[in-house]
Amino acid sequence: MSLVPIQAEFLLDFCRLIQFANSQGFLVTSGELLRTIEQQQIYLNTGRSKTLKSPHLDKLAGDLQFFKNGVYINGLPPEEAINILKPIGQFWESLHPKNRWGGNFDKDYTRKDPFVDVPHFERQV
Repeated sequence: MSLVPIQAEFLLDFCRLIQFANSQGFLVTSGELLRTIEQQQIYLNTGRSKTLKSPHLDKLAGDLQFFKNGVYINGLPPEEAINILKPIGQFWESLHPKNRWGGNFDKDYTRKDPFVDVPHFERQV
């Protein structure tokens, strides 16, 4: 099965997400959309990722940079950034049942080694 229709739907949702964030007073700049396997290996080796099977490799994930009132939200402590961006993550996940926000990777912080990726928005296949 071709990923093209899923990629197209993902990208439309990604546009909606950016528009929604702007309507909520955020300044949004781009981060990473397509990622090579070599870059993914670097992220895995340095702890910035927990997998080699990132949806970025299939053009089904994107990272965004969020600013509000001159503050770089992604640079805040994870718990604070999650609280600020929670409405954005909820909006993203409401757009499609397979949309997943990186701020919800460990919703109840029950993992021994919790991993959150606040600027990350993906579509699962």
